[in-house]
Amino acid sequence: MMRSDDWDMREAMASEPTILPYVTDPKRPRTRLPPGACDAHCHVFGPAATFPYAPGSTYTPVDAGKETLFALHRHLGIERSVIVQASCHGTDNRAMLDAIAHGGGRYKGIAMVNPAVSDDELGALDAGGIRGVRFNFVSHLGRDADLGAVFRLVDRIGPLGWHLVVHFDADRLETLGPRLKEVPLTMVIDHMGRVDASAGLDQPAFRLLLDLMEDERFWVKVSGAERISRAGPPFHDAVPFARTLVERFPDRVLWGTDFPHPNIKRFMPDDGDLVDLLPLIAPDESRLAKLVVDNPARLYWPEGGLP
Repeated sequence: MMRSDDWDMREAMASEPTILPYVTDPKRPRTRLPPGACDAHCHVFGPAATFPYAPGSTYTPVDAGKETLFALHRHLGIERSVIVQASCHGTDNRAMLDAIAHGGGRYKGIAMVNPAVSDDELGALDAGGIRGVRFNFVSHLGRDADLGAVFRLVDRIGPLGWHLVVHFDADRLETLGPRLKEVPLTMVIDHMGRVDASAGLDQPAFRLLLDLMEDERFWVKVSGAERISRAGPPFHDAVPFARTLVERFPDRVLWGTDFPHPNIKRFMPDDGDLVDLLPLIAPDESRLAKLVVDNPARLYWPEGGLP
């Protein structure tokens, strides 16, 4: 039985999924989010019958279209969101653009683009609510992004006011970090750099992440607790990493659910539980407001006039 009339997950799963399905009946969180709270990292998948998955994708997800995402956000008390293009759709951003178009101004997006994308295509993406481009350096998603293409694209997206979103395995940071420091744009790091929570706060990968964050061009998402955890639910072993980032860089941190949690192999999280980690990550009202309201508003709605 569904836990909320708002929470309708009856979308067709016609995609023959190759990864775990998301939790279809998430708990209602105990945590009451402040007005204007933003999920700054989530995805829309399909539905495949309307928006097919990329032929070369390394995984096939369970369909989770815009209606499912909108219902989840109502259920959790989230008013705004940033949808991030996932590799299962490749550079076909139509599912995301469709969701943004139906989001009443409350949704923005991060695209994936072909290096040969035209200026007209970039302009259309900008008009459709896109505010940045994502690049992956993650082994399970296939070949790394071409750094040369990244640098060639920078000069073209800078005038649009866009930024880069960078998703990498923790062991890539030692070599990738110096190259990223050459990029003259704002950069957002996904999922706390995918560090291993069992290795502790003093691990080299986390120290490298903290060093990178000393450069004010860098932001970081304290999302992906279920990805860096080794202890499993309720993922409390991830909290010290997220809390350290929030305490040290309160004006350049973002939070997101990562719904519908692609490529989770063991511990599929309940999104209500992820919201209930927030009082542990940002224990005081001021820092919580920066994390889920003020910082995403400044980065994604700089024009103000939030819906």
